[in-house]
Amino acid sequence: MKNKIKIMSVVNQKGGVGKTTTTVNLGTALAAIDKNILLIDLDPQGNLSTGIGITEKQRKISVYDLITDDITINNTIINTKIPNLKIIPSNLNLSGIEFELASDEERANKLNSKINNLDQYFDFVLIDCPPSLGILTVNSLVASNSVLVPLQCEFYALEGLAQLLRTVEKVKDNLNSSLNLEGIILTMFDSRNRLSEDVVNDAREHLGDKVFKTIIPRNVRLSEAPSHQLPAIIYDQACAGSKAYIDLAKELINRLKI
Repeated sequence: MKNKIKIMSVVNQKGGVGKTTTTVNLGTALAAIDKNILLIDLDPQGNLSTGIGITEKQRKISVYDLITDDITINNTIINTKIPNLKIIPSNLNLSGIEFELASDEERANKLNSKINNLDQYFDFVLIDCPPSLGILTVNSLVASNSVLVPLQCEFYALEGLAQLLRTVEKVKDNLNSSLNLEGIILTMFDSRNRLSEDVVNDAREHLGDKVFKTIIPRNVRLSEAPSHQLPAIIYDQACAGSKAYIDLAKELINRLKI
């Protein structure tokens, strides 16, 4: 029998910490080792969809329709250019969903109710969450078995982490008892900056083995890749950022023992 699909929310309420970069490159690295991957773009900005080459025309049916309409999840999935990697795209319609769902008693369970209908084709579902702890992020957490938190190696990085972890615990206690923290991914590490080392040391001291050993460096090629509508791993497999995400995928597989 096929293993249960691993559904993971990539979450941080701060913007610019590497959520989308992590989602697309970790997903691509897992696809490269013959895992079947579904990405879900849950951010109204749609950067994940854009960064992987999904046109506006391809986004006519999006995650917004999945949450608000009576359609199945399999009808919203589209192919990407990358073998083994599919996506449910986002568009700007998603930006008003907080108001649309405000009076809906089941508003936190919308995505989960659709993911329950997902067939067993996929090994991993990676959900790119918006930079907030609003209803979209809560929907993702309710639908997931685990959480990945990109944490930038910069000043104040740890300050918001406690709030995020409290939110994860509240969702676990009240809405999804199977939710767990998979791990913290240290991103934007700059070896020239003493502060980066301090953040790494503080994170490991407070969170122990919940912090992945692999550290994602600050890397120009990682920043350039989205403008070419490609994951960095495809854009420049040899760059330091791509190598780090390949190592992260291996570490995740070893951690999950699959």
